[in-house]
Amino acid sequence: MPIYEFYCPSCRKKSSLFTRSVPSSLDPRCTTCGGSDVVRLVSSFAYHKSMQTIHEESGEPTLHPNPDYYKDPRNIGRWAEKRFQDMGMELPSEIQQKIQAARDGELPEPLKDLQSASPDASYH
Repeated sequence: MPIYEFYCPSCRKKSSLFTRSVPSSLDPRCTTCGGSDVVRLVSSFAYHKSMQTIHEESGEPTLHPNPDYYKDPRNIGRWAEKRFQDMGMELPSEIQQKIQAARDGELPEPLKDLQSASPDASYH
């Protein structure tokens, strides 16, 4: 079910035409002014990345000296997973569940208090 996009030189607006199949001929019209003198555009497309691709593209946590990197709960989970993997240990299921919740955008309760804390702050 393709969506074709057209540009109308008369009113300078872009229109989309949804079709149920790839037709042999189209009769596109501008949805704003109704003009038939439209030019077909090259449409963009969606690309969905896997979680592995997202991790690979963002690099290792040690490559990010920016303290804001760890304000994203997904990166905290990546750090924990990497540390357990480096030590040859299996990540406990409770921690795995918290990491998955963080990836879904939910900051774990104990970390909500630390959200505004500076990673450089010293606690004595």
